[in-house]
Amino acid sequence: MRREAALEWESRWAVPVAMATLVAVVLIIASLFVSNVSGTGDAEVLRSVDANSGSAMLSAVMRAVAFALLAFPLVYLFRAARARSDRVRTQLIGLVVVAPLFLGLSSGFQALAQQEAADEFVAGEAKSTLTAKEAKEDCADEKKDDGEDHLVDEYEPAKGESPLQACETTKREDDEASNAQTEAAFTPFATGLGIAGGLGFVVALFYSCLWAMRTGLLSRFWGSLGMALGVAALFGLMPFVLLWFLYLAVLLLDRLPGGRPPAWAAGEAIPWPTPGEKAAAELEPDGGWEESEAPSPGEDDDGESGPKRKRKQRE
Repeated sequence: MRREAALEWESRWAVPVAMATLVAVVLIIASLFVSNVSGTGDAEVLRSVDANSGSAMLSAVMRAVAFALLAFPLVYLFRAARARSDRVRTQLIGLVVVAPLFLGLSSGFQALAQQEAADEFVAGEAKSTLTAKEAKEDCADEKKDDGEDHLVDEYEPAKGESPLQACETTKREDDEASNAQTEAAFTPFATGLGIAGGLGFVVALFYSCLWAMRTGLLSRFWGSLGMALGVAALFGLMPFVLLWFLYLAVLLLDRLPGGRPPAWAAGEAIPWPTPGEKAAAELEPDGGWEESEAPSPGEDDDGESGPKRKRKQRE
């Protein structure tokens, strides 16, 4: 009954979960094109946020919804693995659910914090902790190390402004913008939820892929890749994570060229054979081993038993 109930639940939710996964991937990619925010320094970014507040907020909302939708495929994969192995810890289902939700909330709070910082910075209310003297010294050192041409290329002085003055102004403005973002009311929420959600997402993806591979729901390649990408997501390799979720969506829709792994239809764990078992299967004749030809356990090809060797008696 447990097997039949698991198969019925998986069949009923496979298409909706796959569609939610595809929508999440599309939203994350589309959010990159919706936002018109750009800039190389903190000051330029906040000015751009102020000028494009609508598109910046829309992009953040799209990312927040996308991360929340990623909870569906993670929960689906986790439950499918749990239905095939009692060794999967059910207590982790809470982490699988809340980790993507935390990432979505973090994205929303980050957008609110950035908008608040942009308003304060553009209004001239942000304060710099970098004094004019310190900025001048930093720029002088930069000019000494890299040359004046570097200052011209890096800071693009306005007409009538020296490269050194442009450097000093930019450094102080960037410090003001950075302080405005740090002191924004929503920044602690965005930071806390981002850290918790990011670490939780790594654990959820790693654990779900591990047991999906052990129970035969994912091949060794895609299971190992999912575990590796879970860790890689911490280093900003989100595009590769999205490719993995695209594969999972196609898998749930049963549109893979070679079909889904047999564990999906069986409703029970069908572990992948080890390299040694694969090699033994390839050596086995088409008609199977005859009783007289089949090697006994622990017996080498020459008929001698490998591990069973007589020891010389001590005199």
